[in-house]
Amino acid sequence: QVQLVESGGGVVQTGGSLTLSCKASENILSADAMGWARDAPGKQREWLAHMSRLGVIQYADAIKGRFTITRDNAKDTVYLHLNNLKPEDTAAYLCYWQVLSKNTWGQGTQVTVSS
Repeated sequence: QVQLVESGGGVVQTGGSLTLSCKASENILSADAMGWARDAPGKQREWLAHMSRLGVIQYADAIKGRFTITRDNAKDTVYLHLNNLKPEDTAAYLCYWQVLSKNTWGQGTQVTVSS
């Protein structure tokens, strides 16, 4: 089973930026798609961004225009670039690996936005 390791989280002030990384143990083009979601206390997991093997990208309306998903195939890594962060973006950010509509999740990386 593929292993996913997220990194890049931290504490940032309102309006700041972060880049999160998700390193896969396998060739990321083996997946049908990869993407990102987040877990905030007291809330359901929120899907954020999705990139198919062919590079088709989708974003949740809540983060469209502020977050960007990219990938580096040579490094088997998917990124989530977070800009103009707000306190409500505070959450654990997780990446997923999707094959035949089944997701494998990483452990997550914490992002905390201070006001």
